[in-house]
Amino acid sequence: MAVTTKRMAKNSVSLDALLRDIRSCTLCAANLPHAPRPVLAASARARILIVGQAPGARVHASGVPWSDASGARLRTWLGVDDTTFYDDSKFAIVPVAFCYPGRGASGDLPPRPECASRWHRELLAHMPSVELTLLIGQYAQRFGLGDAFGPTSTDTLVRWAEFGAHVMPLPHPSPRNIAWFKRNAWFEDAVLPTLRERVVAVLAGRAL
Repeated sequence: MAVTTKRMAKNSVSLDALLRDIRSCTLCAANLPHAPRPVLAASARARILIVGQAPGARVHASGVPWSDASGARLRTWLGVDDTTFYDDSKFAIVPVAFCYPGRGASGDLPPRPECASRWHRELLAHMPSVELTLLIGQYAQRFGLGDAFGPTSTDTLVRWAEFGAHVMPLPHPSPRNIAWFKRNAWFEDAVLPTLRERVVAVLAGRAL
């Protein structure tokens, strides 16, 4: 993925058909501890693109993106309510991997690679209205920033302003990251006000 490639060639497959194909995808079935359940939201009218890592266990169970404690914190960061967040004409939610990868020794396993290579380029080509892309967590940042990703996610996050007005890397809002939030008060002080300003502007149709 290149976060600057939102304008692409005209597509031969409709977005509705593409989403049906994605939601019935079984590419990584042999590598999952459960049946595949791709979770995402997209619309050709979406103004803000949220690229997360992969659904967690609660999202896998509900089938609703960010329907967990991480999602509650994310919506607080954005300054939006549930109704706005789940309006796919406003927010597209496209994680690096669409299915819950299962648990590892110290948390969820990394996102499976199959989704990105098979689906993302075609899917993003159907979303020409996106003005702001949010890259949440290190896997999304590696995926979206490529060589611009720093040695660590924190190294990347402290350079958040370098990526321009249309792309923002964010830490994962998981409760597991509470210690990071406490060590990095600059994020709440400097980044969140700018994030909310950009969200308000984009949803109002103003240029960044």
